[in-house]
Amino acid sequence: MTADIIDGKAFAVGLRGMVALQSGQLKADHSLVPGLTVVIVGEDPASQVYVRNKGKIAVEMGFLSDTIRLAEETTQGQLLDVVANLNEDPAVHGILVQLPLPKHIDEGAIILAIDPNKDVDGLHPINAGRLASGQSALVPCTPLGCSMLLADQFGQGGMSGKRAVMVGRSNLVGKPMAQLLLAEHCTVTIAHSRTQDLPAICQEADILVAAVGVPEILGGDCIKPGAVVIDVGMNRIDAGGGKTRLTGDVDFDAAKEIAGAITPVPGGVGPMTIACLMVNTVTAACWAAGIDTGPAA
Repeated sequence: MTADIIDGKAFAVGLRGMVALQSGQLKADHSLVPGLTVVIVGEDPASQVYVRNKGKIAVEMGFLSDTIRLAEETTQGQLLDVVANLNEDPAVHGILVQLPLPKHIDEGAIILAIDPNKDVDGLHPINAGRLASGQSALVPCTPLGCSMLLADQFGQGGMSGKRAVMVGRSNLVGKPMAQLLLAEHCTVTIAHSRTQDLPAICQEADILVAAVGVPEILGGDCIKPGAVVIDVGMNRIDAGGGKTRLTGDVDFDAAKEIAGAITPVPGGVGPMTIACLMVNTVTAACWAAGIDTGPAA
């Protein structure tokens, strides 16, 4: 048996098309244009690429898109002032402060300063609490994308009762992903770097989500036959000859011979993240306008 390959790139294209239609309808019906502002501090090359891509796609969605670029030496107080101004701007529905920030700035303090209803990264503790307690929340974009891919695989109600293992416990992916799986009535185990006998735990999983940032840490001995595997890992490793290649946290070649379906790296979860940022921006715009018909998380 060879696993079905979950095409996150194609799914994301469809999702972005849906968001663009919703954005156009909000403008036509309510004179509402979703506004997304991204704030970047410093010159981190990877962050610069991500921010450019986010801005480009936001424009394609018909959003009011802005990027605020601040120097590396920007103080925490100055950044907090920028966030405060965006919180008060009614044209800005989504605020994203690109991480990582320079070491002299406390990321936690910046996240806390963002209006939770504009927190399109879904990292504010209030959004985490809303998610954990079953309320409407802005959900971190990567787990939101993973949940959409899983829903597409299993169909409505199809995850109910399934055993799910989340390998990784970060605030960005692991913890919110576990909450999303619980909301689908899965039986959820969270595993991590100190889990004993990780392969035995993973082999119980009908749904296995990996987000630990260690190249191919999950081998074929971690895969239950027929399981659906979502690989969030994005690791750059040596490919020989001075070149590198991207690989996930799962040994794809081994897993695809055992799993029922699996996301590749690249082309799986990655494209969903920016698409879900656009989903969250429309959701935030609808909340601000008191409209109940946005794509709720």
